[in-house]
Amino acid sequence: MAPIDDIEKNIFTLEQLQKEVAARKDAGQKIAFTNGVFDILHQGHIFSLTEAAAQADYLIVAINADASVKRLKGKQRPINAQDARAMVVAALRMVDAVIIFEEDTPLQLITTLWPDVLIKGGDYSIEQIAGAKEVIAHGGRVIINPIVEGFSTSSIIRAMQEK
Repeated sequence: MAPIDDIEKNIFTLEQLQKEVAARKDAGQKIAFTNGVFDILHQGHIFSLTEAAAQADYLIVAINADASVKRLKGKQRPINAQDARAMVVAALRMVDAVIIFEEDTPLQLITTLWPDVLIKGGDYSIEQIAGAKEVIAHGGRVIINPIVEGFSTSSIIRAMQEK
């Protein structure tokens, strides 16, 4: 199998991921879930994903689709298309599965997959995290990873525009 195939096999449809998650739960594995845009990958993303992966046996990363990013971040975003962002994140060794979602939040995805641990990086409170109350009510945990100061996609874009 070619290396690109190894990466692409980590990008799932919802139906594929439901089967994978069910099999892993049946095997006693813990499932972690995080989400984001991951437009320009930086050190803060790597830190957050590494911390998320340490919380369970299997890490799912949900990536906002392009239309969702435009609604949330403005018409100039994303910089990189959803398939490119998915490929980059799927290539990271701490990531087990990537799925693209169309909605503005991954709530529907979370309540379909029911991860054991929901992780979000950044300046969020549990009340602000989509799916947090549902995961907790379902017996799971919610973790907020600290942000790595000085690293954000928005600040990278601003710095590029100033040059």
